[in-house]
Amino acid sequence: MINLNVAQKLIKEHLLHGEMVQGTEIGIKIDQALLQDATGTLVQLELEAMDLDRAKTEVAVQYVDHNLLQTDFKNADDHLFLLSAAQRFGLWYSRPGNGVSHPVHMERFGKPGKTLVGSDSHSCAAGSLGMLAIGTGGLDVAAAIAGEPYFVKMPKIMGIKLMGNLPDWVSAKDIILEMLRRHDVTGGVGKILEYYGEGLKHLSVMDRHVIANMGAELGATTTVFPSDDETKRFLRSQGREDDWVELVADEGCVYDLYEEIVLSELVPLIAKPTSPGNVVPVSEVAGKSIGQVVIGSSANPGLRDFWMAGAIVKNKTVSSEVSFDINPTSRQTIQNMIENGAFANLIKAGARFHQSGCMGCIGMGQAPASDSISLRTMPRNFPDRSGTKDDQVYLCSPETAAASALTGKITDPRDLVKLFKMSYPKYKNPEIEIINIDMLVAPPEDGSQIMLRKGPNIKALPHIDPLMDIYKVPVLLKMGDSVSTDEILKAGADVLPFRSNLPEISKYTFTVIDDSFYDRAMESKSHYGGHIVVAGENYAQGSSREHAALAPKYLGQVAVIALSYARIAWQNLANFGILPLEFINIKDYDKIEQADMVSFKSLKEDIRNRNPIKVLVSNDSGKQLEFDTKHSLSDRQINILLKGGIINEFKDKLNA
Repeated sequence: MINLNVAQKLIKEHLLHGEMVQGTEIGIKIDQALLQDATGTLVQLELEAMDLDRAKTEVAVQYVDHNLLQTDFKNADDHLFLLSAAQRFGLWYSRPGNGVSHPVHMERFGKPGKTLVGSDSHSCAAGSLGMLAIGTGGLDVAAAIAGEPYFVKMPKIMGIKLMGNLPDWVSAKDIILEMLRRHDVTGGVGKILEYYGEGLKHLSVMDRHVIANMGAELGATTTVFPSDDETKRFLRSQGREDDWVELVADEGCVYDLYEEIVLSELVPLIAKPTSPGNVVPVSEVAGKSIGQVVIGSSANPGLRDFWMAGAIVKNKTVSSEVSFDINPTSRQTIQNMIENGAFANLIKAGARFHQSGCMGCIGMGQAPASDSISLRTMPRNFPDRSGTKDDQVYLCSPETAAASALTGKITDPRDLVKLFKMSYPKYKNPEIEIINIDMLVAPPEDGSQIMLRKGPNIKALPHIDPLMDIYKVPVLLKMGDSVSTDEILKAGADVLPFRSNLPEISKYTFTVIDDSFYDRAMESKSHYGGHIVVAGENYAQGSSREHAALAPKYLGQVAVIALSYARIAWQNLANFGILPLEFINIKDYDKIEQADMVSFKSLKEDIRNRNPIKVLVSNDSGKQLEFDTKHSLSDRQINILLKGGIINEFKDKLNA
């Protein structure tokens, strides 16, 4: 008998296609699906395009947590559309203001031993419950809801042993920041991160959520924790103890890779602009003046995190130079904050409370002042993500954030002992939380007669043409390493209301990098039939938003040539019929330039036969060169790509 770790057990239990061999494609059965509104509108349109009758998963939930600002009709219309679509296709609906998808899903729906895919990159947070939870593009989620397996390359599994206990003023955020300090934003690519060891007994499920959530920032396929006595305690506190099952690694199991963290040796950490991997000790940047502190988001959603901030600022007033913003993660959390005193402590100290939702994390309000530092307990600090062009966003723990709000400067929370003669507040998890399910709408028994409510901003998805054999198109953009989806298709209050209007949202494609891109792409589409872009390592890291593939496709993007890709983006490109090519020789990246013309011949045959894809490069100055590229697509993905995307593939299946 082979001794298995938790990740292997979850995969084996749900394996439908392939074998558990690293690097080969596997297909797994999906039990649950999670949608948020910034990507969910597109998923619902995809379900409509697929002619779906009813969701095939055990549970599927449509959350409204991103686009909450109703500055005009667009978001309000989309909320009504999502409600009608959830009822039509058999999904639960979490109403606007009910809360952030990931913690609410853990509290109400998550179950140890189950699989989940979510149209949000931080869906991996559910791994804290002993689930195999993977963030992915909306088309993959739509396919899973329609009953299809989820396909992914079998990852390596990294075992991370936690030993000892955290010192005072250090918390779960510092654990994941330590992982990012060691491994940066590419350290988890192609891996499942599984935490084990006696140090786990000191981490609550919501502490584990903090760590699992930001596994996305490491580029990991997902993060997995065991389902143990702490998992049982958490589910009991939510009135769901009957959903608990034990799921732990077999004694003597092995991992492909190993890491070890001695918790007692950790110090307060902080990620400097403009990458979650740019991590240093707080003490190294202490003393810098700040203009904003934001506490909340899916990365620090637990009741404990808000209580801790409230305990630190209790009977004090935050600096007059600081905007102290609180993003409560759910209405249930607010009710419990009122019960335990955290709400009153924060309000009295000068906090500004916002809606229960993602808000500032996705640039939906709470933009910081120009030329100022914003400290946030959030997962990402990519350029301009906050809504301020020259933002300086630092990522930190609630302890560091609250301490800094008091002083008006980046402050090591351990310094509060001297500054305010403060001892470290000790939090105790409540045996039973106040439960709020009032804003969850269950699906009807039969939704087949429900009509989708589409406002004027909601446009049906256009037909995507199959790939052609021959192209001669320009290189419209050449980029460096770790370009994020926020730079490809930005978020924020001015953009996200168009997420269900492809022609409009496409106007924002690559504007963070090049304001002229849209006009040049439309001209290239008219004259040449399309374009390509070139990138370095880890292209399209970050969000799962498939608009970062669909919008470029709408503008005529034929292919991307990159040194390497982030997992979700690579899948999204293939799903929408964009060819994700990789340089075989790294030096060829330096040879190709923006504005060069690129020619492909016999493209479909070479893709199908896995031949090297020849790239012929020329320009008006007489430049002539040729080099080979490759793709890493499975046979299934090749078939999807050549048909123009997964929607066309699914329609073919239905017609058959």
